[in-house]
Amino acid sequence: MREMLLIALFALLGAGAAGLLGAAALRLLRHRSLTVSVAVVAVVAVTAMLAGTLAVAWAMFLSPHDLTVVTTVVAMAAVVSLATALLLGRWVVARSRALQLAARSFGDGGEYAAPEGPVPGELALLSRELAATSARLAESRERERSLEASRRELVAWISHDLRTPLAGLRAMAEALEDGVAADPERYFRQMRTDVERLNDMVGDLFELSRIHAGALTLSLSRLSLYDLVGDALAGAAPLARELGVRLVGERVEAVPVEVDAKEISRVLGNLLVNAIRRTPADGTVEVAVERRADGAVLSVSDGCGGIPERDLPRVFDTGWRGSDARTPPAGAGLGLAIVRGIVEAHRGHATVHNIPNGCRFEVTLPTAEP
Repeated sequence: MREMLLIALFALLGAGAAGLLGAAALRLLRHRSLTVSVAVVAVVAVTAMLAGTLAVAWAMFLSPHDLTVVTTVVAMAAVVSLATALLLGRWVVARSRALQLAARSFGDGGEYAAPEGPVPGELALLSRELAATSARLAESRERERSLEASRRELVAWISHDLRTPLAGLRAMAEALEDGVAADPERYFRQMRTDVERLNDMVGDLFELSRIHAGALTLSLSRLSLYDLVGDALAGAAPLARELGVRLVGERVEAVPVEVDAKEISRVLGNLLVNAIRRTPADGTVEVAVERRADGAVLSVSDGCGGIPERDLPRVFDTGWRGSDARTPPAGAGLGLAIVRGIVEAHRGHATVHNIPNGCRFEVTLPTAEP
């Protein structure tokens, strides 16, 4: 028993010395190729075995013949281990370089294509993560292109919408200045209308910029949607009467919510004005509020005839108007984008879907805690 303990002790000392030297070598070579590191590990393993054997032989536990045999076996094992380590290292390095080139392709704006052939489990996991990242980057680039196109369209449309009333104001001002206006009072009324339209457009742009910049500050208070809907219907009634549209708000539940009353009133106003202007005379615009499992649902239904299915995903996009008309009552195409921004700031969501002879806009808001 004592002899076996001494053998184990001397073997441990020899192998430990080889291991320390190998660790020092790995630290010095840590910035070199993986092939070198794998080769060092193989050499350390064989050297540790040889060092332990020599330590035991030095303690006179092995005969010279046995020592020669063991040394020869270890040397052959060292040759095979080193060759295997070099082959493994070169294979892993080749797969990692292929993965590097594949990663560079989607980093330069392309799509990631996983390298062909078998790879180690860790590199396979990394490849899957790179593929998922590539998909997310592609979605992000597509979203960025869509936003950039939307911004360019918005700038073009706003420029047109600003130019038209400004040109009219300039012409009417020149006519009044030259004293050639046939009906000055009518000119003044038209100028006031155009100025109010420009003011509303600038207000919408400012509100939208605050939403996109994340600078929309909400002053939350607990109130009932019943009261907000009543005020909104009263505010939209004159426009509905002017256009011959009936407003209905009979299915409105008194659902408590914690919202910014001013901003949600703006949401209701935008939805009602949009619905009234899109509904033909003698049509009906209905407002309803109900409590559902996911929150309080406020809906505005109109008689616009429906929205083409291809346009439904774009309804809340900035600048979308639903027609190619660049004149009133199409507006600047900012109202529904503002609706979505305000609702999402309240941790809700806005949707739209077609119904018979029209469409229904739904706004879902979290209900107030009891």
